[in-house]
Amino acid sequence: MTDHYDALETRDPAVREREQCARLPEVVGRAMRAPGWAKLLAGVDAKSVSSRAALARLPVLRKSDIAAMQKDNPPFGGLNVTAPGKARRLLMSPGPIFEPEGEGADWWGAARALYAAGFCAGDVVHNSFAYHLTPGGFILESGAHALQCAVIPGGVGNTEQQLEAIAHYNPSGYVGTPDFLKILLDTGEKTGKAASSIKRGLVSGAALPASLRDELGKRGVAVLQCYATAELGVIAYESAAREGMIVNETMILEIVKPGTGDPVAEGEVGEVVVTSFNPDYPMIRLGTGDLSALMAGVSPCGRTNARIKGWMGRADQTAKVKGMFVHPKQIAEVGLRHPQLGRLRLVVGREAERDSMTLAAECASPDAALESAIAATLQSITKLKGAVRLVAPGSLPNDGKVIADERAP
Repeated sequence: MTDHYDALETRDPAVREREQCARLPEVVGRAMRAPGWAKLLAGVDAKSVSSRAALARLPVLRKSDIAAMQKDNPPFGGLNVTAPGKARRLLMSPGPIFEPEGEGADWWGAARALYAAGFCAGDVVHNSFAYHLTPGGFILESGAHALQCAVIPGGVGNTEQQLEAIAHYNPSGYVGTPDFLKILLDTGEKTGKAASSIKRGLVSGAALPASLRDELGKRGVAVLQCYATAELGVIAYESAAREGMIVNETMILEIVKPGTGDPVAEGEVGEVVVTSFNPDYPMIRLGTGDLSALMAGVSPCGRTNARIKGWMGRADQTAKVKGMFVHPKQIAEVGLRHPQLGRLRLVVGREAERDSMTLAAECASPDAALESAIAATLQSITKLKGAVRLVAPGSLPNDGKVIADERAP
């Protein structure tokens, strides 16, 4: 088993950037054959989208937009290039949001993540992601099959039945949530149905605290994690170096300021936005709603693609204040109207049994007139009065939080 899945993983970063940007015009042009994308990208010249800067000028599509589009134009809101009848599977995620799985090996791009976690041809893999309607089980199964692994389709629940299968087939690998892996190991010990054959795991769908990873490691299971969504497949994954999550080779990832489509500087926390190269169901600047940050440099494992810090919260921080919704994009608009400001954070609280809000804004040259002007802008945009507090540059946390709702639940 070689260190890397293929030569794409170790490309010079400048070469990767050049090759991926060269593909963008074809990717955008193909997407625009679908009526949904043609409407969303109306007026866009696909040939001109040949750089990250040009890509960043395109609108961000959000999951809530997809759900609305699918109601108006079932089944996929006109975002699919390949007809539903030519798909391999027609799936459904909570929301509900409906997704296709197309034909072809490793359609979801999971093989690369499994390989980095130590899975290889001939392994038997126990898959405890859901198979019923939702894509999770199929995402990891298709990657395992691409590596020529056999898969036990455990699904969710039925712990004792799954342990019977594990004891009989002796899988060396596990894919599923980290919590359920612990349940399997604990229950196996109590019932005498050993799960000790499992030596490696690729987990997703739930947090993996260091304490749980350490416990699983002490029990003989080396666990790495990946980050995936139903629309995109595997977005990023850990390697043995365990220094961030490496972006998959089948997409371009951006980190943008929440509430906008504007890319942030490396290291700044923002929303994960992804453009995929999937020919059947392309995604152009899909806003995942998840927060993360790009890391500097490349992984010690030799993979040279960009890395993210992993999941750092949700970007949708909408709050209801005095009966009205306040959105992150409204706070971003305040910043656009006052370019001398840095990070912004709207703190929502309670004073005298009433909702209150205070906008903290980083500013190098604060003065009362500016504070007053910002307060007027805040009221104009949100239709709500709020206080303004100008603070020193760099004093607000770099956590991607634009609206902090500090009211007691």
